[in-house]
Amino acid sequence: MKLNILLFLSILTLLTSCNGQTADKKNNTNQFANGDTVKELGNSIMVVYQDKKNVYWFGSWETGVYKYDGKTLINFTKKHGLSNNRVDEIKEDKLGNIYFVSCSPQSTIVKFNGQSFTTITVTKSNEWKLQPDDLWFRNAYQTEKVYRFDGDNFYELTLPKPPSHPNPFEIYSIYQDQKGNIWFGTNPVGVCRYDGKSFKWITEEDVTEFRNEGANGVRSITEDQNGDFWFNTENRYSVYDSTILKSSKFYIRHESIGSLDGKNTSGLNEYLSTVKDNNNNLWFVTYRSGVWKYDGTKITHYAVQENAKDITLFSIYKDKNGGLWLGTHENGAYKFNGTAFEKFRL
Repeated sequence: MKLNILLFLSILTLLTSCNGQTADKKNNTNQFANGDTVKELGNSIMVVYQDKKNVYWFGSWETGVYKYDGKTLINFTKKHGLSNNRVDEIKEDKLGNIYFVSCSPQSTIVKFNGQSFTTITVTKSNEWKLQPDDLWFRNAYQTEKVYRFDGDNFYELTLPKPPSHPNPFEIYSIYQDQKGNIWFGTNPVGVCRYDGKSFKWITEEDVTEFRNEGANGVRSITEDQNGDFWFNTENRYSVYDSTILKSSKFYIRHESIGSLDGKNTSGLNEYLSTVKDNNNNLWFVTYRSGVWKYDGTKITHYAVQENAKDITLFSIYKDKNGGLWLGTHENGAYKFNGTAFEKFRL
């Protein structure tokens, strides 16, 4: 079992790693962004995103990004202007520009304005701010840095270390909560909240553990219908509840669902990605054990298979219509049809 866990962690680190930093050079625009029309997605889809025009974007591990408008699937790669064929994050600004973050072998941000790709120049800064329209992006593997975009400029910022954990760490996830505060999930020092004025930490000891077999890092952050937080672990956390005033910490940790299968199975007490659907159900994605739905009372398991064999999963995404999508490591993208997850095909 211990060997399997170590192998699991090694694979996840490889899949989520971002090696290097954004090049310090002038923005470079490529005007040849026509793309190639294709009939299917690549195998390894890391992230799914739906923009304001209801166009879907699929970021892959090694074959660039795919654009799907409901009729045509177009593939963009380095030859069309991407800085890298790996896409780890996709976000959109208020003007409708799309941003693709590539984290390996060099951390870069590329903007797509609908016609061309531009590699973004990033300014290093020590000045932390928090504004409602900011976009936040992960930086590089084995760094404590993030990117903040204020609508005009990108800033590279270094997250301060928690006082009780001065060792190096890396940032796995970023989440903006319902109050507008930003959370950073790390490995291996826990999760940090930035409210525009100060940084507060829920340290590794209180967040994530593989039952004495190592740490997975905080790869997923979400809020449930009651406003409690879930940090890819078996527990839930009250942060903004009035009862916090009686606590010596800024949060209260509650025992919650435990292992997803109810058997304390190592690996099922932590998960890679989470979303809350339109009915306030929480959906948890595991690496090799499918998807699990929690409705506040019971847990339901959805196997995700091809040829009767479980496939490895990476992420879950909820689109504007409430549809649920999965990114997988070797099997393209899947979508929930109401009863099961089926492979996305044109």
